Amino acid sequence: MRDDWSVRRLSVFAALWLVLALAGPARAAELLMVEQQGCPWCERWHAEIGPVYPKTAEGRRLPLRIIQRAEGLPDAIAFETGVAFTPTFIAVACGREVGRITGYPGEEFFWALLADLVAALPTDKNC
Repeated sequence: MRDDWSVRRLSVFAALWLVLALAGPARAAELLMVEQQGCPWCERWHAEIGPVYPKTAEGRRLPLRIIQRAEGLPDAIAFETGVAFTPTFIAVACGREVGRITGYPGEEFFWALLADLVAALPTDKNC
């Protein structure tokens, strides 16, 4: 009897794994920061915003993912345009770009512009 239970649990686990694997990557919202080595504005953002960002409501709604410009943008996301300047902050949700902030305009302006990006995010039902 115990062997039957183990086989059933294994079958259920395998079925769940297959469903998750076929579902593809998660399409959660995130904030991509495109930067490059030696960028003084990137360094300033990391000094002024970086330590507190993950502790904020915005940081929880849009977790940060840093991308090096030289590596290129992820293929799995539909972007409006490429990135010409660093830093560029791109809000993505549902596999597409929702909006962006080009450059780092300073702490006060960054938070205001980020609030606009958060407000533009689709609800989970609109993906």
